[in-house]
Amino acid sequence: MTTPGGSPLHLVFMGVSGSGKSTVARAVQERLGWELAEGDDFHPPENVAKMSKGIPLKDADRWGWLESLAAWTAERDARGEPTLIACSALRKAYRDVLRRGGEGTFFVHCTGDKHMLLERMSARDHFMPPSLLESQLDTLEPLSPDEHGMDVDPALPVDRLAAMVLARLGLA
Repeated sequence: MTTPGGSPLHLVFMGVSGSGKSTVARAVQERLGWELAEGDDFHPPENVAKMSKGIPLKDADRWGWLESLAAWTAERDARGEPTLIACSALRKAYRDVLRRGGEGTFFVHCTGDKHMLLERMSARDHFMPPSLLESQLDTLEPLSPDEHGMDVDPALPVDRLAAMVLARLGLA
């Protein structure tokens, strides 16, 4: 799939931990068959170790991680292949790095009620402890009007969220 300008689409499912970005990305992947990169898999071991200990990442920790995701996208963009990424992309500056991967980058921001997010984080086995949610919420910059994207409510059923994303992009 391409944009009206002919560039491949690159969907980035973003949001704080527990927002359902990976779940929604996988649901869209099931429908489209596009390659999916799980942002957690691109973190260097040092980042995972920090987060596992409840230490929030700083910008300096994130730049290389974001660049690796942008490079992954750029490789596929050069081949004309659309992609899916699940990545927090909390700040506009982080999203600017991800946009370097391809002109057709579109963000799907999985928002959510703090209590729901904490419940989800507490119920799963993940290196990101619930204690770091507050630092992520403090860092989060919602999509600005000049950013190509949409917000979705992860309290809705996953199938409905996937359908909403596909409909918004004319892929339904």
